[in-house]
Amino acid sequence: MKNLLVILGPTGIGKTELSLQIAEMLGCPILNCDSRQLFRGIEVGTAAPTAEELKRVRHYFVGTLQLDDYYSAAQYEADAIALLEELFKEHDNVVLSGGSMMYIDAVCNGIDDIPTVDDETRTGLKQRLASEGLESLLAELQVLDPEYYDIVDKHNTRRIVHALEICHMTGKTYTSFRVRSIKQRPFNIIKIGLQRPREELFDRINRRVDQMMRDGLLAEAERNLANRHLNALNTVGYKELYEYLDNKDLSDKEKRELRIKGHLTTLNEAVERIKKNTRAYAKKQMTWYAKDGDILWFHPSDIDTIKNAIQQKLEV
Repeated sequence: MKNLLVILGPTGIGKTELSLQIAEMLGCPILNCDSRQLFRGIEVGTAAPTAEELKRVRHYFVGTLQLDDYYSAAQYEADAIALLEELFKEHDNVVLSGGSMMYIDAVCNGIDDIPTVDDETRTGLKQRLASEGLESLLAELQVLDPEYYDIVDKHNTRRIVHALEICHMTGKTYTSFRVRSIKQRPFNIIKIGLQRPREELFDRINRRVDQMMRDGLLAEAERNLANRHLNALNTVGYKELYEYLDNKDLSDKEKRELRIKGHLTTLNEAVERIKKNTRAYAKKQMTWYAKDGDILWFHPSDIDTIKNAIQQKLEV
């Protein structure tokens, strides 16, 4: 039986190094399952594997997309399953590592067979978003698919627009395609979850953001300023820095007024907001993972314990 070793956990927990060690132990490649690390040009802000780490183990799905490429969990499922079929011809085991919950779920359980959106529909909704704003699209979603409207994150532009795309293209509700049927995979899945005490994790996140800034996160954000509207850059780290860049040349009076309203006007404020929003995302990830009873949980420093647990699973 072939085995997929899934290394998961919240952002900043230490998945990269463990994945490398497990892949080296098993002599197998790694499939990246971080949705932002698929894109080229934002390596610092996504904590993508370094050149040295890529040399240690063969990686897939790292830097394979342009920033303006459209990609989804459904596409990732199709690409990953097709690749695994090929890799399992040469390897008994493959490691999948990342923190994108929907992407992991898509590979392990399958994703609903939602139709691919055509270019005309996508372009039309994109133009409407720019001209009418998100509130207008939300109001339309409430009419076309009230059930999904009730549960969708009202600030998640991508999900709102995608739901409307499906409604417009098919004449059916987006909810009607969300049947959540679990697909059976022709390989065994072993999920290794990493966790740390909250204070320890949050301290790591804070220090990692500081390291990203030293590594050139601000310069990376500035290089991609013209692409800030793209979904690949609609993420923690870039959004905060773009708000800072929008306001940094204002007068002191204008900055004071914006600060009263909660807007970012200094680089230090932006960095602190990145830390806060990253910590919030980590909590969201842990809430998601807590629903999965198949995950074996370990502290990242318990390397030998993790390796022994994996060997025992592989011997069953």
